[in-house]
Amino acid sequence: MPEDYSLAEIAAFLGAELRGDGALRISGLNTLKDAGPGELAFLANEKYASQLGSCNAAAVIMAAKHMATNQGSELVQYSGTALVLENPYLGYARISQWFDRCPKSVAGVHPSAVLADSASLGAGVTISANVVVEADAVIGSGSYLGAGSFIGARSQLGDNARISANVSIYHDVVLGSDVVIHSGSVIGADGFGFAPDGAGQWQKIYQIGGVKIGNSVEIGACSTIDRGALGDTCIGDHVIIDNHVQIAHNAVIGNGCALAAYSGLAGSATLGNNCILAGDACVVGHVTICDNVQVTARGLVTKSITEPGSYSSGMPLMKTREWRKNAVRITQLDSIARRLKDFEKD
Repeated sequence: MPEDYSLAEIAAFLGAELRGDGALRISGLNTLKDAGPGELAFLANEKYASQLGSCNAAAVIMAAKHMATNQGSELVQYSGTALVLENPYLGYARISQWFDRCPKSVAGVHPSAVLADSASLGAGVTISANVVVEADAVIGSGSYLGAGSFIGARSQLGDNARISANVSIYHDVVLGSDVVIHSGSVIGADGFGFAPDGAGQWQKIYQIGGVKIGNSVEIGACSTIDRGALGDTCIGDHVIIDNHVQIAHNAVIGNGCALAAYSGLAGSATLGNNCILAGDACVVGHVTICDNVQVTARGLVTKSITEPGSYSSGMPLMKTREWRKNAVRITQLDSIARRLKDFEKD
């Protein structure tokens, strides 16, 4: 791949309207604030529109409403070189692959790797230093296993998996194709299953299920997906999971979902298709959330949701002195409700 591209090439790839010199060479991407000559910026969030006036980028990916030719608009206007798209953020996402700096792997097996004789490797697989692949594991064609990663017995990785350094995939885990898992994540550890014995001790419930992950899933760093107690923990296709996310045993996540950092699902919770859990949003066990639901940051889902839409819980940020007053008032709500009821009777 060349180190730079003409703006005309980029416009053609994105299907963007080019306004300006298509011969300009683009060698990187940057923010509106920091981009310089030779770099491409983008405007997707109106909060940053004020930076257009001082932007030094070679060109900006943006919506037509911000172009100076949009007469009569009260929005910030821009008269420089631009790639005009209806969805600038999507355009930025698509072109970012052209400037990816991730080192390219070379197929082969490092001499320090330990592979069971019964493990199966597809064509063009890269096995880095100190990788362990246990018996009867299957690694799909074009896959990459980063240094120190572990693939347990009978696990199956589809084609083009990218497993970063120090990822642990336990036994009997199945990944679809084009799955990305970042460093420190653990897939298939035991779920949190224990039974009280009546004498103050806990009897472990052996987790004899597995984990099934669909196609084109990306899992961030230091996230955990526990294996099922009976049956599998299941993740659908095209799911994106941030860092530090916990998915408990036998949870089910539908296609196209997004889970932000510190969110989590307790055991046997079900998340429908195209749902979003914002940061620190949590779902208690054994509830079901229908398709197309968004839970805002720090939301706590304690019962099933049957209608699509956005849901929130918790108290919003306020000054500490106000929060203290309201915290006291919350403890008095029952008393206030009784007094109000008595007042209405009178």
